[in-house]
Amino acid sequence: MTKYYSHGKLLLTGEYMVLRGAEALAIPSKMGQLLEFESNDSKTLKWESWDHKNQLWFSASLDILNFSISDTSDADIASRLVQIFKAVRAQNKDFLKETGGRVKTHLEFDRHWGLGTSSTLISNLAQWSQTNPYTLLQNSFGGSGYDIACATAKSPLIYRKDPSDPHIETCEFDPPFKSNLYFVYLNQKKNSREAVAQFKKQNISEEQIAYTSRLTRAIIKANTLGEFEQILNEHESFIAKILGVLPVKEKQFPDFRGAIKSLGAWGGDFILATGDKQTSKYFKKKGFDVVINYKEMLS
Repeated sequence: MTKYYSHGKLLLTGEYMVLRGAEALAIPSKMGQLLEFESNDSKTLKWESWDHKNQLWFSASLDILNFSISDTSDADIASRLVQIFKAVRAQNKDFLKETGGRVKTHLEFDRHWGLGTSSTLISNLAQWSQTNPYTLLQNSFGGSGYDIACATAKSPLIYRKDPSDPHIETCEFDPPFKSNLYFVYLNQKKNSREAVAQFKKQNISEEQIAYTSRLTRAIIKANTLGEFEQILNEHESFIAKILGVLPVKEKQFPDFRGAIKSLGAWGGDFILATGDKQTSKYFKKKGFDVVINYKEMLS
């Protein structure tokens, strides 16, 4: 049996703008996804996906010759899996040509959280098939690729999308006020592909891209919580104007005393909030039960 593991991800700065070449601060999460493969003499690949509660949430059987679906619990997910396998085979024509087997994937986080169910899968498949994960991403889900960089990273990084090769710079992001940082799940999974498609219609200037990169660098260098909050607010306001929407604090949490910043695809997944020991109580009272401290998410 062979095993492959990848970390989940969070994008702290540069959401959307990273698609246009802005520098973004990305961090690998402590939680990730494991893929196990055991070969056998069959011509079939039996696939099982297990969630963080050890419940089977997807299964399929594929013919290894052309990855046709013989059986599945979800046709849409199976079709996406076939697309990924065909993209793998395009890079490595000998992958799974001779022998089938059984695959089991195990998530360590809730698959609705947006921490990287897809990106960790792409990363694990690339490790298994010895293919380029960024090429695999572009030929399947698409996106900037920052999540692929996080999948095998051991520390925070500055990510910049490049037409040829992504620019990845390891950075020191270990703020002394990290105990004041909380990630709050907004109880809905945002479809990042739809969000990206909508953003691509926007006219973005070089000046806006450069400004995003400056905000990313400034957040990394912030020495105090107050300075950090000021930059978070600037970033949130800046992206809100580009998207033509209200910042999430103004829309949903106007009485919250700390700063709030949207992460990733706005309107879903996680937000970053600054606060204290009362922060969890505030959000849980509002109906948001998943509140994770920075150190729990990323240590």
